[in-house]
Amino acid sequence: MEDELSFSDICGGRLALQRRHYSPSCREFCLSCPRLSLRSLTAVTCTVWLAAYGLFTLCENSMILSAAIFITLLGLLGYLHFVKIDQETLLIIDSLGIQLTSSYASGKESTTFIEMGKKVIYYLCILLNDPVDPQGISQVVPVFQSAKPRLDCLTEVYRSCQEILAHQKATPTSP
Repeated sequence: MEDELSFSDICGGRLALQRRHYSPSCREFCLSCPRLSLRSLTAVTCTVWLAAYGLFTLCENSMILSAAIFITLLGLLGYLHFVKIDQETLLIIDSLGIQLTSSYASGKESTTFIEMGKKVIYYLCILLNDPVDPQGISQVVPVFQSAKPRLDCLTEVYRSCQEILAHQKATPTSP
């Protein structure tokens, strides 16, 4: 079962949250950010190139124009490969753990897996004032750190995660 909800980020931009229910013990949440805007890309490129052209007219050195083109292309490639995240995914499986995946605009993916047995605080708990016992906590893991969704989106994800964890506690494990 899959459904899609629309939310906004902290700056007012649109975010799409896709929820996939694979089973009562497994859910996936995909938060999609807006794609790179052609308008902003054009504005930045024109600004850099106009500044380079201004320097060129003062210095009459063609290396300035070549350097501006080279820097713009390298900056764009670096931004797409290391900064711009198009989609963040949280997959929770009650008996195994949680997998966090970030998909960059260049196609690169970064995945982190956290076993269910470890004492981990998820950033959702802190934001939603869930009482947490600090004893034995190994790490704090922020989720959806690139998309920066508002509280209503985080609440939706948090409630679903709590349903899965409640299902895990209710289901007896065999020795």
